[in-house]
Parts: sequence; structure tokens; C-alpha cells
Amino acid sequence: MKEVKPSKKPMAFYYGIVLLLILLFNSMAKPYMEQARIEQVDYGTFMNMTAEKQIGKVQIQENQILFTDKDNKAYKTGIMNDPQLVDRLHDSGAVFAQDIKETESPFMNFLLTWVLPIIIFLGIGQYMNRKLMERAGGGNSMMFGLGKSQAKIYVPSSEGIHFSDVAGEDEAKENLSEIVDYLHNPQKYSAIGASMPKGVLLVGPPGTGKTMLAKAVAGEANVPFFSIAGSEFVEMFVGMGASKVRDLFKQAKDKAPCIVFIDEIDAIGQKRHGNAMGNDEREQTLNQLLTEMDGFQGNTGVIILAATNRPDSLDAALLRPGRFDRRVPVELPDLKGREEILRVHAKKIKSAENVDFHTIARMAAGASGAELANIINEGALRAVRGGRLQVIQSDLEESVEVVIAGYQKKNAVLSDKEKRTVAYHEIGHALVAAKQTNSAPVQKITIIPRTSGALGYTMQVEKKDKYLLSKEELENKIATLTGGRAAEEVAFGQITTGASNDIEQATKLARAMITRYGMSEEFDMVAMETVTNQYLGGDTSLACSAETQRAIDAKVVKLVKKQHDIARTILEANKDALNRLADYLYEKETITGEEFMQLLESNGEIPKAVPEEEKVVDTAASKPFNLA
Repeated sequence: MKEVKPSKKPMAFYYGIVLLLILLFNSMAKPYMEQARIEQVDYGTFMNMTAEKQIGKVQIQENQILFTDKDNKAYKTGIMNDPQLVDRLHDSGAVFAQDIKETESPFMNFLLTWVLPIIIFLGIGQYMNRKLMERAGGGNSMMFGLGKSQAKIYVPSSEGIHFSDVAGEDEAKENLSEIVDYLHNPQKYSAIGASMPKGVLLVGPPGTGKTMLAKAVAGEANVPFFSIAGSEFVEMFVGMGASKVRDLFKQAKDKAPCIVFIDEIDAIGQKRHGNAMGNDEREQTLNQLLTEMDGFQGNTGVIILAATNRPDSLDAALLRPGRFDRRVPVELPDLKGREEILRVHAKKIKSAENVDFHTIARMAAGASGAELANIINEGALRAVRGGRLQVIQSDLEESVEVVIAGYQKKNAVLSDKEKRTVAYHEIGHALVAAKQTNSAPVQKITIIPRTSGALGYTMQVEKKDKYLLSKEELENKIATLTGGRAAEEVAFGQITTGASNDIEQATKLARAMITRYGMSEEFDMVAMETVTNQYLGGDTSLACSAETQRAIDAKVVKLVKKQHDIARTILEANKDALNRLADYLYEKETITGEEFMQLLESNGEIPKAVPEEEKVVDTAASKPFNLA
């Protein structure tokens, strides 16, 4: 879509221009006007008035003499070679003044100094604003854009975004394709009595492509597309947001059929709280939006799309049928979707023919569309740094690690003891995972520090997407998380701060098992915790008594401690393998999951190094174990 950008400036810009012009008028134009009003007389008249002692004030300048009479009327005359002038003026009783000007009433001075310049400049601004709005194709002009919609207007173009440019969201595209068909053939729906939803709400985590989907709908339908952020409706002056809403919908009706897209609609659509002082700007804007959406008829051809990460915060009146009739989830892509997204973004770069996007998609489990685009771009940047003309497999694999754990810290130098501790810590994670059933396989282990703060990490991933986890699998995850600390205890008999992130993840997972997943025999299927902002981190809040909270805390401690003991038992039973693998990782610094399994099963024999181009990665990355 091609954006039509009307000429616009912020209100502060125009206020500053008006103030600057007024100051310039008062400092330059007004003194000139005052000088022009002073009466010009000849030098002889000045001498006669001096002799007759009619001079009130006098000011001798380089090129003229300014003086007043006894009635304070101002005069001016030229300079003559008159050495006795000062003495005659003194004898006549004249007062030597610093500034001579004609007096005027305070009211006239205020009118000329402030009122008249403001009227002139506001008139000029009104005229210029009207011309600019007419040139931009806008509707009713409003002074300095007050109450004027700031929506960006896109018109159809050959380079517009289409559904083929959006991958990984097949269900969302299927829902939205009906909107496209309606905009193309409204008669087909009206003939049977059906009407399209007036509003479609796109909900999902950040970076999943909600805005791109909205543009794709407009591109497929080949209709104008109005785009505006919810925060742009909120103004300092009460009533301006509502005026912007009215202006936006007036423009949309004039260009129907079209699509209006409101991004981050929760900025103006939050729930109203019925307080006595609730008649504020945000509430007025929401009320106007509700009124405009209700005013649409089925045949206007205006479709409202909106996007938000916080659907639970929206007002109920906004979500009722007749306004936003349909909710379209735009979730994180699955394995197939991630591969399709990677291929779409890979068209923008030069990549080698043997790049396996399926492997990269598996490594990037849980990534959003924006993160996948970043992975492709990071791979291209790495290829440039390496002096290559094409992006190869290793570039993309490293870019996944960059997105997960940050760049390698080249200047971070660990002491020999710290490096060995990190090696045991990471092997502890990997060994506990390998010795348990129903645990995801290890893909990569490294003790190279990263910019995220991790001194090392173990990349453990599933072979395919999983949507359900059993109680045993969750307990195995907790045991694996505690494996790093357990390895330190088994190898050195002491513990370090390196397990801080592991402890946080294990505690969070154990608490969720008890309070949300119903995996506690005592509480059974009772929810003790609720999730808020599921798309923005999933914050939780307890919904139980203080006594129950203490019982929950005790059960969390018991569960984590039990899995910690299991991890320590596994490592004590495989202490030889732990030492052997830790020494190997200490020397190599980075090993693959394949090397790890070969050494684990070789009974002490060091496996042959696998050339970089022959390595086969068949697992995908999850969050690293951050060794802070």
C-alpha cells in the first residue's frame, strides 16, 4: 500500500511560530511604527521652542534630535553644528531623557502590541491550514489540526502487502479472507440477508503480525486503508479525541469501501469504572468511538480492524456484537508456520541452496514472526562480517543463539576455576536430561559467555511442537533445571550464584503445577492463581487465603527439593561420566548434542570431531539455562 501523507505539524510548532512573530513585532515593527508617528519639524522651530522654554524632554541622537513640548507631544528634527545647544537646553529647563516616544493609552498599547498581531497571525494560520488540508484531500479543516484525525491513509498500489506476504497464520488469514470477499462482492451477502461484522479484533502477543495482517486485508481487497494508533486519539484538551474520532469516520465514509485499522486500541478502549469524575478525555473518546461504530449500516462498506495485546482490559460495550463482532487470535506460529515465515523473509536475502529452514524453525521454538525476521537479518549480518556473499546454515544457527542468549562476549575472561565450574554446571543440566525419560534431547552446550549475562547455557529442545505436558514431564523439567546446582555440589561440594535463573524457572514451574495445573493431591482441581495479561508476560495473582498461601509455599519447596535430590542422585550415580564430559567441554568450550551423546555412550573414548559442514542438527532451541 502507498501511504498518502498529509502535511501536518504538531500544535506546539504553530504556537511557537505565533509567539515568535509576536515577539519580533514588539521588538522591531512596533518601535518603527512609534518613530513614524513622531512629527518632523525644522531646526529653526526647535530653536524657537528652546528659546521660549517650551521643551519638555529632549534626546540627542547621532542623526536626529527627539524632543517633546510641555504637553508631551513628540517631535524630531535634524542635527546641526551647534556647540551651545546643550547649554541653551539646560537653561530652558528641558529634561534630558533616555527614550522619547509619543504617549498613548494603555488600552490602545495592549491592542496594538498583542491583540492585533494575534488576530493577524491566526488569520494567516487559518488560511494556510485550510489550503494544506485541501491539498492533502482532508475534510473539514480545523485550526492547527485540533480535532483533526491523524490517521495515515494508504491507497492501493502494486507493491502492497498481500496474504502471500504473511505466513504462519493460516487460521487468521482464513477468517479475514471473508472480509476481503465481502468488500469485493457485497451483493452476494446482501442477497441472502447476511451482513459482515462491523469490527474485527486481532488479539495476540507482540510481534505476531497483527498490523501486517490488517494491511494484507486492505491489499487483497484493493481498497483504501486508514491506519492510526489508539494513543493518537488522546489529547490534552477534553473533547479533541472525540473530534478526531468523528473526523476519522467521516473520511472513512467518504472513501468507502475501505478499512480503518486502530492499533493498540486498549489505549482508548479500556474499561470504564463508573466513578463520579469519569467524564474525562479518554472516556469521551471511547463514547464517541462506540457511537460511531453503532452508526454504521450494513451496506456502508467500512470495516473496522483493531489490534491489541490486552483484550481483557477492553470495555464490554466495545466487545459486544454489533461493534466488534469477531475476535481473530493471532498466536505464535507452530513449527510449520515458523518455517514458512523464515522462507518468506529469506526471499529478501541471498542464501545458500542447502540451507535447511526446517532445522532453523525447530531451533527457534516459541519465536514470533518479528523474532524470526530478526533471525534472518542477523544471519545476513553475520555473513557480511564473515566476508561471504551468501548466508549459510551456520549463520542462521548462530543468529538463533544471538536472539536467545545475545552475542558472544569476546572480552570476557573467566578464571580457570570459574570456567571449570561453568563446565560442570552445564554438563549437570545435560546429563540429568539425558538420563531421564520423557525429556527433550540436548542440542548444544557451551560455556562461552553471552551478552545476556549467561556464562554458559544448555540448549535443550523438543523434536516437535508440544501442546500438552504431563506431570512427569514437568517434574523432569524441574529436575533438569536443578541439575546445574547439583553438579556443583557433587563435583566441588560447594555452590555458586550461577543457578539464579535456574532457581527462578524451577520455582515458577513448580508453583504453576500446584496453583494452576491442578497437580497437587491436596488441592486437586482448584485454581489458586489467576493469569492476567496472558499476551504480555502472563502475570499471575493468588486468589486464596493467607493460610492457603503458606501451604502452597510449603508444597513448592517440597516439590523443588524432591527433584533437586533426584538430580543429585543421577549425577552421583554417573560421576565418572560427569567428570569426563565436563573435562571435554572445558577444553572444547562448545559441543553439539551429537558429540555429547557420543561421548556419553563411548565409555571414555573421545569421539571424532565432526566437521562443521557435516553437523546435523535435529532439535530446536528453548530458553537457555542462564548462568548469571
